[in-house]
Amino acid sequence: MVIEATTKQVYASGVKPIWCPGCGDYGVFAAITKALTDLKVDKSNAVVVSGIGCSSAMPQTFGTYGMHSLHGRLLPVASGVKLANHDLTVIGTGGDGDGYGIGVGHLIHTARRNIDLTYIVMDNETYGLTTGQTSPTAAMGHKTKSTPFGAIEMPVSPLALAISAGATYVARGFSGDTVHLAELIKGAIQHKGFALVDVFSPCVTFNHDNTYEWFRPRIYKLDQSNHDPSNLASAFGKAVEDSQSDWEKIPIGLFYKADRPSYEELDITLKNGPLIKQPLPTKEQIVSMLEEHK
Repeated sequence: MVIEATTKQVYASGVKPIWCPGCGDYGVFAAITKALTDLKVDKSNAVVVSGIGCSSAMPQTFGTYGMHSLHGRLLPVASGVKLANHDLTVIGTGGDGDGYGIGVGHLIHTARRNIDLTYIVMDNETYGLTTGQTSPTAAMGHKTKSTPFGAIEMPVSPLALAISAGATYVARGFSGDTVHLAELIKGAIQHKGFALVDVFSPCVTFNHDNTYEWFRPRIYKLDQSNHDPSNLASAFGKAVEDSQSDWEKIPIGLFYKADRPSYEELDITLKNGPLIKQPLPTKEQIVSMLEEHK
């Protein structure tokens, strides 16, 4: 179901975001809006689901359906929405603490199930909502109020994790380049299967190391290199390239893409269509099922 979306205002709810001036999440909002506009997605046929954190205020900014769920639990909620009605365009929006900390288990299992939804993670390497503690993606040595002498843990590599878990579309963008990011999000929405779009989204208030100025000279676009996103080994190599180069060479773009049946296509309970379009079982059918499982 599509509409003629002539302006970006079609998708705006009118609710003003709570982000600090200059926050990278504004760029992510703009990129999602552009992607929806370019694809002419009917806003009544789209759902934005979030967890907890600064970035998780995203559903309120859109005039689509939305849900602000629990900390780290947006993927189970988004999965439930998609399985109930897989005709919907479902977009999950969260942060690195929400998705790669408390929610990392859900990331692994949603990826391996290949549920057809788009998960956009605004990765700022800090817990911004709770005023600047170390997040799972913070580099070793990163100093915050929770690690005043520098982080001593290895950071999570979300792209490598998602690829190894079975995600079939894995990309990374930069909120300082919304045009490029919008193209990655468009590809994720159009992809049939689980899509992760990790986004470097600078926190201008609590992370003064990983700033826009820090990222710009270091990032390069994979589509301007010889990378083949269908090559699994190459995708893994690119996914860990930044840490191996001590963060002096940081790729963004489409890392991996594969064609594999989605969960909805394989689940026999959905062969007759979305759950919301299937009739409720009759009393006789319920009794029969109970008898069968005695």
